[in-house]
Amino acid sequence: MSVPKFDAVLDKIVQQIPKPEIISTKDVFHDLMSCVLEQQIHYRSTKKIFQKMLNTAGIERLSPSNFPILEEKALKADAKLSMGKYETLLSILDFWERHQMDWFALHDNEVRNHLSQIKGIGKWTVDMILLYTLQRPDVFPYDDFHLKQIMSSLYGLDPKVKLKAKMIEISEKWGDQKSLAVLYLLDWKKYQKRA
Repeated sequence: MSVPKFDAVLDKIVQQIPKPEIISTKDVFHDLMSCVLEQQIHYRSTKKIFQKMLNTAGIERLSPSNFPILEEKALKADAKLSMGKYETLLSILDFWERHQMDWFALHDNEVRNHLSQIKGIGKWTVDMILLYTLQRPDVFPYDDFHLKQIMSSLYGLDPKVKLKAKMIEISEKWGDQKSLAVLYLLDWKKYQKRA
């Protein structure tokens, strides 16, 4: 898998940093819960809130069967957990108890349709699951806060003037390799912080 060479900005980044590598959990339930609890998928987390909760509860991988342990040992002690987030966690749990899904066998749109049925799960969260957990090649999360910042900076976009449309227009140069392009852009920001 390689990024098309039709984008001078991206091509320069590809030459500067190593190819991004994500080791997926391949666990949609676990990763969805991380998105809700941390407002960030754990692969990109800097605060490691989700991991700290798992450690407190003595859990390695969150599942419907061990969720009550997390609830008892970590969630009830977290004063920052809003009622809205808690209700979303329960909605995810309810969905898993009612459905047995082979997420890897589903097309992207089918994944979107199923996950969007869960109260509190929006487009950004579904994009994170498609990008990181299921590792689909053609995902462009234009609602991602960090991606907006990065693309505004690198491509000279005005965040106040049709940003979404301009981002989508740029992403069309990447063909069906949008995910890899996005991962390069997000990694570039990390490398800039280290420099």
